[in-house]
Amino acid sequence: MPKRHLWLLLAFFFFATAQSSVAEQRFIVRTNLGLQGLQDLCLFHTCTVVRNLDGTVNQLFLVTVPDFIDSTLFLITTRLLPGIIDAEVDQLLSITGGLATIANAPAELLETTPVPYYGAMVWSGYANQPAAQIVRVSDAQTHFGVTGTGIIADIDTCVDPNHPVLHPVLLPGYDFTRNQPGGSEMNDLPAGTPVTEAPCPNCTPGRVNQYSIAMVDQYSIAMVDGQLYAAFGHGTMVAGVLHLVAPTSSILPLKAFRPDGTGYLSDILRAFYYAVQNHANVINMSFDFTSPSQELVSAISYAYQNSVTCVASAGNNGMQMVTYPASITNVMGVASTSDLDTRSTFSNYGPEVWVAAPGENIVTTYPFGSYSAASGTSFSAPFVSGGVALLLAHSPGIGQNGTSQAIAHAKPLTSDLGNGRLDLYQALGSLP
Repeated sequence: MPKRHLWLLLAFFFFATAQSSVAEQRFIVRTNLGLQGLQDLCLFHTCTVVRNLDGTVNQLFLVTVPDFIDSTLFLITTRLLPGIIDAEVDQLLSITGGLATIANAPAELLETTPVPYYGAMVWSGYANQPAAQIVRVSDAQTHFGVTGTGIIADIDTCVDPNHPVLHPVLLPGYDFTRNQPGGSEMNDLPAGTPVTEAPCPNCTPGRVNQYSIAMVDQYSIAMVDGQLYAAFGHGTMVAGVLHLVAPTSSILPLKAFRPDGTGYLSDILRAFYYAVQNHANVINMSFDFTSPSQELVSAISYAYQNSVTCVASAGNNGMQMVTYPASITNVMGVASTSDLDTRSTFSNYGPEVWVAAPGENIVTTYPFGSYSAASGTSFSAPFVSGGVALLLAHSPGIGQNGTSQAIAHAKPLTSDLGNGRLDLYQALGSLP
């Protein structure tokens, strides 16, 4: 079909189906036209280019169209336009869900005696918890003389930037949900909320959501309890595990998820390209979803080409199923195990799992300068991401293939848990 006739057909379709509406649909469009060329194209057929998604690559864009336009037909016709490489729906995803729960606070959460840990004072229950002993964090750090290097990017709800344990290693980060610099999830709280950065002296463990129990005052628990804050604290908790394993690595917090746990695929992609272009060595993804995305595959390929190692949680559905990004090539999918080296009942399993790591009753950092205990594959993945930072400290030129092969030197368990349960000592010992 001649180009002129195709454009006339598109124009007729868009205007003939018009109805009164103000809502918009979101699409991710890859093009070789650049920003200006795509804007010119959108001027013709009623779409709006919102923003660039891939930074300096300048091929990927978020585009919106009115909701009266049929999304399937829009994708089909857009892909036919000259200069358009591909297009897909911008999915709305969630970081929450699944079967991971925590019933009671582990004893380690009550071990509040301060101990030194690489430049900061931390609770002894955090530094010496069973999960750290199982994967041999201290053995690996001490014997091989490595405590992490480089930058670990964490795509999540972001962090409490003033947490005394995390503050020294945090980079500024970026909030893609608000389109502004800075990686603080404390911005999600109502304006004027009193925030203390000192552990509550008289607190008792309190349930915050299904996967975490925190040591904060009852006012704070009541404030962040409920659907609006279903994922509040998630990023701070994941960052705490990263720091436990690789305490001298920098952490780059990238906010792609809101406090209710929802986030757009386009923001995840922006975070991905931002991480690579800002010199991240590892990207931790403590989230999973079930709908495939070609652009996520492309982003991971971009990271691989730039020697960035990608790690993702396998999910908490308690079954063998395909989830993304864990099942994508060049991503290490991580399942959860108990302190007894059995698969956690909530953990997904199967071919997408590269390795497993402890994911039950993990003691870690929490907003308000406090600590929490959490369960889920979200908290298994950062044990592996931190482990990659240790490997890079030992052998800087190892590359993504080398780190994944080293991590594969794990304790064998069942065949549905990939290479077995993470053993950082064995992983480092496998290097030349």
